[in-house]
Amino acid sequence: MTVTVTPAAVGGRAEAPGSKSYLHRLLICAALADGETEISGVTRSEDIDATARCLEDLGASLAFDAEKCRVRPAVTGKSAAASGENLPELDCGESGSTLRFLMPVAAAVCGGASFRGAGRLAERPIADLVAAMRHGGVEFSAEKLPLTERGWLRAGDYLLPGDVSSQYVSGLLMALSVVEGKSRILLSSVLESAPYVRMTLHTLREFGAEVCVCGEGYAVRGRASLSSPGAVRAEGDWSNAAFLLALGALCGRVEVSGLSLASEQGDREVLDILRRFGAEVETGDGFAAVSPGGGLHGCEIALGDIPDLLPVLAVVAANAQAGEVTRFTGAARLRLKESDRIHTVAELIRSLGGQAEELPDGLVVAGGGLRGGRADGAGDHRIVMSAAVAAARCEYSVEISGAEAVAKSYPRFFRDYRELGGRVYGV
Repeated sequence: MTVTVTPAAVGGRAEAPGSKSYLHRLLICAALADGETEISGVTRSEDIDATARCLEDLGASLAFDAEKCRVRPAVTGKSAAASGENLPELDCGESGSTLRFLMPVAAAVCGGASFRGAGRLAERPIADLVAAMRHGGVEFSAEKLPLTERGWLRAGDYLLPGDVSSQYVSGLLMALSVVEGKSRILLSSVLESAPYVRMTLHTLREFGAEVCVCGEGYAVRGRASLSSPGAVRAEGDWSNAAFLLALGALCGRVEVSGLSLASEQGDREVLDILRRFGAEVETGDGFAAVSPGGGLHGCEIALGDIPDLLPVLAVVAANAQAGEVTRFTGAARLRLKESDRIHTVAELIRSLGGQAEELPDGLVVAGGGLRGGRADGAGDHRIVMSAAVAAARCEYSVEISGAEAVAKSYPRFFRDYRELGGRVYGV
């Protein structure tokens, strides 16, 4: 799908969608619990549907109704899995979270599963997670998709790198919480994207898990199941709210409600970064608002814990005053996302008339504004949404190909964009 977005005076109020990152974790923990759980604040997306579909294939029952989901725990059927028969077949779509979380979870509750995916998912790294799980008693047919794992995950010590994917750590934390016995996850390198692991710890504790930070890693005291809190609510999503808040920095005051200012989500740092650019930021009970300031300025931004913010922050940087430069570093892992995001963000800025230079782990973006033109969405939801944000401030229209990619994380993005005054044609 190709859409055309024209410059517009954007401003107003919007509700943040439910946090995709929290929803993955809440759905999985609810499926591992000892009773039914009602989750509210749910926003459906392709990634969330992938996790839900896989959990049902593992034996759980999920019923979605408006912005709620009722989850009945998984029934594992251990005898069939233990004999190597009838292993669940899990289609993870393009969701890296679904794959990396459920590889250890499936081994913990079903003695294995077969996994497949779509898009670039087969290219995304899982070898270190496979190696750790092999040490824990699980056999693998391959180290990339499609693959089959067989064997029960054991309690014990697991060694993982911290600088490849925090999802390895989160997946093992959830799985080992329902493997009886004591376990430790030890890190061989500094953990990047640490806020995502804190989100996992927070969610597990809501479900009664005994998990804690221990030295250079984490300690888990596993048991047969987690304890359902009965009802939980997903926070608003700072990652997706960042696109709306960036619109505020570029165009006119945008207020986003449903956000926790005390959230463990690392992407709430977007407010501090927009302040550093020169935007005006207001916060209150459950909301944040951003307005243009007296002119945007370049700055230095380290992305180690917040890599997903690069695409939209690069658009903000391109609209800094002429002669101002912004340098983004610490995001080498972005080359292994739905697209090579360092490259595709640079291409986006250039295609709209700006200047961007690729670094091995980031970008250098020059200010001066963007003109407009054609933008390749690259099959990447964050590139598409960033292009739409850029279009509101461009001199002339932007034609965005592959705009359907927003369904991966934020299906109602263009609706919310229109309600803020954005002009979108073709959707």
